[in-house]
Amino acid sequence: MLKALPSLLLVSSDPGRWRRRPCRRSLRPISAALMTNPAYFQVGRLLGSYGFMNITSYSSSQSGGLPNDAANQDLSLGYSPEEIERLRVQDVGEGEVKIRLYEGRVVQGPLKGTQTVFKVYPGAMAGASEANLMALNELRTHAFLQSDARDICENIQFLLGAFETATGEQWLAFRDDGRYSAADYAKITSERQLKERPNFWNPYDRAYKLELKRYFVLRLLNGAMCGLVHMHNHDRLHQSLGPSSVVLNTVAEKNGYYLLPQLRDLAFSVDIGYSSMGVGALSDGLWRRASAAGASTPLEKRAFGVADDIYGAGLLIAYMAFIPFCEAGIMDGISLQRLLENTFRLDIYAAREYCLEDDKLSEAVKFLDLGDGAGWELLQAMLNPDYRKRPIAEAVLNHRFITGALL
Repeated sequence: MLKALPSLLLVSSDPGRWRRRPCRRSLRPISAALMTNPAYFQVGRLLGSYGFMNITSYSSSQSGGLPNDAANQDLSLGYSPEEIERLRVQDVGEGEVKIRLYEGRVVQGPLKGTQTVFKVYPGAMAGASEANLMALNELRTHAFLQSDARDICENIQFLLGAFETATGEQWLAFRDDGRYSAADYAKITSERQLKERPNFWNPYDRAYKLELKRYFVLRLLNGAMCGLVHMHNHDRLHQSLGPSSVVLNTVAEKNGYYLLPQLRDLAFSVDIGYSSMGVGALSDGLWRRASAAGASTPLEKRAFGVADDIYGAGLLIAYMAFIPFCEAGIMDGISLQRLLENTFRLDIYAAREYCLEDDKLSEAVKFLDLGDGAGWELLQAMLNPDYRKRPIAEAVLNHRFITGALL
């Protein structure tokens, strides 16, 4: 049982939301208006760069299809070099778009002093027409989601402004609410388990740390699903959901009470409003898969798009249920996905029986076993081969596994 944080696990009267005290640091009031003048910003040091991966060769025999060419992930922040090498067997191509990240801050206006992270897309002068489409799509999606200052979701990264340079580069300025990703947390946690040794003199020490980890992971998943619910309620799909697309303000499990997960990387977001259905060069792959799955009417295509996001969220839950609870090298994201999709053909309960025989996966199995197998039940629903049978995002958010009620 969790000894130190019993009051933190209470679920509020608002379904799917955790009760939390106000964060200790106070943010200035946010505005839905975007700053477009580069003079308002000061650019700091380079934080890094990454590309997008595009899995184009996966072919599914399942009804409804599985995410493939639309499922783009952050290259350097989501996968290890070993995982990248394994992916190359599946004809994975790294896109030509290279994103740079810089730190910075706002130097003028009411938000002066606000820390920022700049996301820089290469300009047209570099021949990056796809980058322009991605930057414009991400800008439009954030602007739409932030158009009403009274209805801004704290679980989606907040865009402060955007501008274009003389060389055609597109700069998007986000409020710096955290630089870690869920993939970073999983990697750090699994590597730490290799170094730590159980404290045999204190049998409660390991149980206490395990409960902190479970709380942290469930809070992370709850926040990510809150963001996805908000997007779906506003007719937007994420279409790039994964451990690298969830940004965190901390990776310390002892600070889990103050964890604020936020969805980022909305460059492949799709508008599923009925007037926009089937429109957009970046969503061609989604609509092709929808047609292949038998979705022909706007209502069916919309349902397929939502179910496609839910499938990605299901893989995210599976990732967070396994990788942080296993030692580094025991399981990785690609191996886990292949295990579920290829080996067991999305029969999640058969996968459970397999994992049950491996002592190295025991903590992951026990985590998903909470509430008489509530985690496995949720995974089976979200990864259902038939897209018509997958739950909507709000149903996932209110599931007893995600609410934290089982702790």
